[in-house]
Amino acid sequence: MLSQAVRKEVLKDIATGIAITSILFAVLIKSPILGYFCTFLVPLPTLFYRSKFGRKIGIAVPGFTIIALIIILGRFSFNVFFFIELLLIGFVLSELIDLKLSIEKTFIYACTVVLSSSILVVLFYSNITGIQLGPLVSAYIVKNLELTLEFYKNIGMPEENIHMISSSMESFQYVLIRIIPALAIASTLFIIWTSLMLAKPLLKTKNLFYPDFGLLNLWKAPEYLVWIAIACGILLLIPDKAVRLMGINGILILMTIYFFQGMAIVSFYFEKKQFPRLLRFFLYSLIIIQQLILLIVVILGFFDIWFNFRKLEKKKS
Repeated sequence: MLSQAVRKEVLKDIATGIAITSILFAVLIKSPILGYFCTFLVPLPTLFYRSKFGRKIGIAVPGFTIIALIIILGRFSFNVFFFIELLLIGFVLSELIDLKLSIEKTFIYACTVVLSSSILVVLFYSNITGIQLGPLVSAYIVKNLELTLEFYKNIGMPEENIHMISSSMESFQYVLIRIIPALAIASTLFIIWTSLMLAKPLLKTKNLFYPDFGLLNLWKAPEYLVWIAIACGILLLIPDKAVRLMGINGILILMTIYFFQGMAIVSFYFEKKQFPRLLRFFLYSLIIIQQLILLIVVILGFFDIWFNFRKLEKKKS
């Protein structure tokens, strides 16, 4: 049994976790720019308090937060669904951290659990609302495209660009619906990656367990993935739309994996050249924000199999 003082401390921590998580959700739905960055922070409170208190007490933070949000909003929306999936990432990662798995298994298991639960929840939501899955997803994409267009108008994008985007909405919608599998996998992997990277200093500062994944700046993707990437590139040359969309889905997922390898290379040289922490943080942020730099990092990861930028074999010998 917990003493009264310890019980009060636990309740205080749970309340703090719920408050932080709720604030992140509020920013997520109110501010497109800040909300983008908050997406990567949402799993952290759940991961932290689950690691600190264990499964039974740790589940209180995401559980009570979800209940409170549904009561306040008065309904279960897609925004709440997306938020729940972010909380689930934090909880599942904490469970997997306890199992002391390899970094690859941690990613695969977390992604599988989160996406499987997402499919089940979407099917359940579609069933209780009576809306078929296709129209449900299509309506959500249209709404987000409209919000994106409104955001571009508010930040002062030139009128001709706004008109060009507006006239291409149907094409965007067509493509986005058909690459949802890749977008879901890629975004889930990316959030898992950021959550693990951010969780390490947080857990270690509080003397909580964090597994030894080894030197992640030496990590390499399996070599056979290069041939899958080449095969996906060949599919893009085939005129059939369905085949080309298969190729696009495959490339998007592989780009995420090679981004991780590219970031490992970047981290390797940051450490080798002893870049200051503040400069590293700035450069990492620049990579995430600037799409062109992000693409360069992906290319760096992809061509590492031929150029061996870190000279890993020599270092091992």
